[in-house]
Amino acid sequence: MSVHLEIKFEDEICDYLSNHGWIYEKDSAENYNKELALFPSDLIVWVKETQPKEWDSLQKKRGSSAEAGLLQDIRTNLNSSGTLDTLRKGATILGLRDNLKLAEFKPALAINPDILSRYKANRLRIVRQVKYSIYNENSIDLVLFLNGIPISTIELKTDNTQNIEKAVKQYKNDRNPKTPGQKPEPLLTFSSGALVHFAVSNREVKMTTKLEGSKTFFLPFNKGSDPGNKNCGAGNPTTDGHKTEYLWKEIWNRENWLEIIARYFSVERDKKKKVKKILFPRYHQWRVTRKLQEAVLNEGPGKKYLIQHSAGSGKTNSIAWTAHFFSELHNSNNEKVFDSVVVVSDRNVIDSQLQEALESFQRQKGVVASIKRKDGSKSEEVIKALSGDKKIVVCTIQTFPAVLTAGRKLASTGGKKFAVIADEAHSSQTGEAATKLKQVLSASEVADLNDGGEASIDDVLAAQMEDRAKESGITYVAFTATPKAKTLELFGRRPNQDEPAWDGNLPEPFDVYSMRQAIEEGFILDVLQNYTSYDLAFRLAQDGPKISSNEVDRISAQRKLMGWVKLHPHNIAQKVEIIVEHFNQFIRPLLNQKAKAMVVVGSRKEAVRWKLAIDKYIDTKGYPLGTLVAFSGEVKDKQSGPDPFTEKSKNLNPGLQGDIRETFKGDDRHILLVANKFQTGFDQPLLCGMYIDRKLTGIQAVQTLSRLNRCYPNKSDTYVVDFANEPNDILTAFKTYYSTAELSSSTKPELILELKAKLDSQGHYDEFEIDRVVKVIIENGKQSQLQSALEPVAERLMRSFSEASTALRNSEAINDEEGVKSASEERNALLLFRKDMGTYVRFYTFLSQIHDYGNTGFEKRAIFYKRLLPLLEFELETPKVDLSKVVLTHYQLKDRGNIDIHLRPGETQPIAPLNPGDGNVHDKEKARLEEIIEKLNELFTGELTDKDKLIYVGTVIKEKLLESKTLQMQAKNNTKEQLRSSPDLLLNSQNAYMDAFEAHKSMSSQALNDSNIQQKILDLLIDKWDLWEELKEKAEASAT
Repeated sequence: MSVHLEIKFEDEICDYLSNHGWIYEKDSAENYNKELALFPSDLIVWVKETQPKEWDSLQKKRGSSAEAGLLQDIRTNLNSSGTLDTLRKGATILGLRDNLKLAEFKPALAINPDILSRYKANRLRIVRQVKYSIYNENSIDLVLFLNGIPISTIELKTDNTQNIEKAVKQYKNDRNPKTPGQKPEPLLTFSSGALVHFAVSNREVKMTTKLEGSKTFFLPFNKGSDPGNKNCGAGNPTTDGHKTEYLWKEIWNRENWLEIIARYFSVERDKKKKVKKILFPRYHQWRVTRKLQEAVLNEGPGKKYLIQHSAGSGKTNSIAWTAHFFSELHNSNNEKVFDSVVVVSDRNVIDSQLQEALESFQRQKGVVASIKRKDGSKSEEVIKALSGDKKIVVCTIQTFPAVLTAGRKLASTGGKKFAVIADEAHSSQTGEAATKLKQVLSASEVADLNDGGEASIDDVLAAQMEDRAKESGITYVAFTATPKAKTLELFGRRPNQDEPAWDGNLPEPFDVYSMRQAIEEGFILDVLQNYTSYDLAFRLAQDGPKISSNEVDRISAQRKLMGWVKLHPHNIAQKVEIIVEHFNQFIRPLLNQKAKAMVVVGSRKEAVRWKLAIDKYIDTKGYPLGTLVAFSGEVKDKQSGPDPFTEKSKNLNPGLQGDIRETFKGDDRHILLVANKFQTGFDQPLLCGMYIDRKLTGIQAVQTLSRLNRCYPNKSDTYVVDFANEPNDILTAFKTYYSTAELSSSTKPELILELKAKLDSQGHYDEFEIDRVVKVIIENGKQSQLQSALEPVAERLMRSFSEASTALRNSEAINDEEGVKSASEERNALLLFRKDMGTYVRFYTFLSQIHDYGNTGFEKRAIFYKRLLPLLEFELETPKVDLSKVVLTHYQLKDRGNIDIHLRPGETQPIAPLNPGDGNVHDKEKARLEEIIEKLNELFTGELTDKDKLIYVGTVIKEKLLESKTLQMQAKNNTKEQLRSSPDLLLNSQNAYMDAFEAHKSMSSQALNDSNIQQKILDLLIDKWDLWEELKEKAEASAT
């Protein structure tokens, strides 16, 4: 009747392992040496069987003390070099010339019979109830040994009596490796004892590589609730036996466990080369690296693999392990599968964490090369690295195009095989990569890139893969947490590989570790838990004489008006106040006052103005807060200062030394403002708050808010305050990547056929003209030849557009409706022709990587259109939108409170495939600016009340008073109270009311007719709106 007890759980595990290549003997714990933390008999047998000459030598020199001396020497090696290094490199033994091998691991090239013989002789042993302590009779449930050296300890709990947390608590409270005033426990000591410690129940597994009492941190080591399926969460799937039986049936499988010891365990060292951390793979890391190797061996090189692993999955180490294994992979004929492995690293510097991981896993110097140069010698460096003895070549996203070009050349001419492994979070903004990328981006994506935005590596890969559909010399592995539609189509795998993509056979990731599983396992935080949204209401008006009656493009004008509101000092000031006060109340107290926040704005100009405003507010309030702003390039903003602004500008980031990422780590920096920067690939675990004032859609929303999700000790809360987005839009974006990313359908390859037929039918070129251009490109001809081939087509199109534009203007001048219609249609047809050529190039570049179109005519047109497009400068006359007389009369930010937008299983939002648009050119809707302002006011009026009219005082009247040179000098030379009683202040304020009368009739009329109101307004300006201080500042600025 004891079947439910822990002892029966032990029985099942030991019985299984004893029947699968492990040694298990009842009561064998009696033979364990607790002082040395060794199982002596196994170690001695191993040495005698595998290295008889060395054993004979020891016996001759040491006689009867040979065994005891050897065991002590090995313990000395373990203490000085650590268990992992001693196992892998052998032990230095007094009296032996070479290191004594303590294990033999399976080599990549398995042809040496002596090595294989020693590999088979490895002694794996499981021992129960091991009394490990040198101070008491405490025992550990299970200990795993390799040739007498402890590798792992296990505490078991059956869920019938106790859960896994009891095992974790036992390790923390009763398995302390060092008690103050005592020598450490040999078996439990970090680095020199057992390498990994498992807490195991029937349902779950947790593990740690470092025991340190109550500070011990255990990680989940579970498969997931439904591995391989779309809604996998934390935990383990139901089986016919124990949910955790994968631990002894898969992980402790003899071959697998020896491989893990040999190749997966890794160490991180400090500057003094002392071991500070031991890495053991999480289950999904072990799974994906094995799956990739098996797939490559079964399918051969030249395939593509998409790995959807969430933030917090340990992608850096997964990439390093994959690169390490690929670099040593041999097929069944003992031939190397890859000549070199290329790893695309972070930004414009090699990721030091990745570099260290790669070298640690390789365990030998000189086999990892880094391509860093940007000068002309880069190509030579690449060729040398790829064609030499470098197993792994690490490059930045900037140097990746040169690496890929060299790799393709060596693959096609030298028969070499390469693997490319990349992380989509790594991004770039400049150089050849960004230039090539723009060829396949949409207009909005290019606009973001031009404003300092970042390009993800999967986009760059798509832009670079020109050999496309039949490339067999290069294997691609793309790691991403948030695959786009084109990433899924390009790198995803169809369930039926023999069939094309269709709605029942859509590409999907090769392996998934979902956001849901990462959140549920505690590796990342749910960033939507405290989400606060604000509604903006405002009203605009004209100041002074009526605005010009000229009509302008409605969409362009609305966009400019909204941009004007976003840049308005009052808008920024109100949001700055909310942010700083929210930060002080909710964020600052977290993590022992170390918590930080990020402010996300819509443009670089906004970033400059926000930074100046937030610093001014903090300074006025006397808060001890430090800020930084991050954006690319330089910003010209005369309203903020006469000189262009950069990140290095002293009035933006005073005292900035080196990289902003590093500076932001400091305890004196609390808030980071960003514009198109650090919204991807930026890991700062202390980030607990995010303030958003820009539209975020789809993947951009997920990537931006995910900057908050990194874990940190005692970090449990995150806060999002959003001024710009609808909560449901944010939730929908997260639903896409909460579980396995799915396509709603695939991009149809027929699109290219339809576009080709449509473009050909226009009659703007013929086959001879296409062939002439392509011939120059293919034969690498002269630029003059290319221009000569393109100009006739370009000139015809430009002339036709010019004639249509002239006809349109003439018809409009005489109110000829038929003429206007005819000319508009002609001009729109040419605009659509240019647009369709761009669409063709973009879609063909993408689709031809998936489909072999077979007909060279498609490829020729892609080349032809690509070169013709830059010559077609169809400049349209767009009336300028004059906003100089626009004023903001009302303003309100309404707190909608904490919005419930929780992620729930089973609510996946499919990703739509690429879409070329509706194929039309839409006539621009024209309207007078006055009408557009009226419409905008209707949209944003909200629940404005009289109290929202304070802007009349704080902005309109104040701005007019600040222009007065007389008041500036009086503020400079007098106190605040003296300025308050100045007759000039009253006179100037009355003039300001009259100037503002047109836009603010009601308020100006009240002020002019009531002296009490006038005085109240002046008091408000001096006491609340810092009129005296700002007049003084302006006077001092003028003086300098």
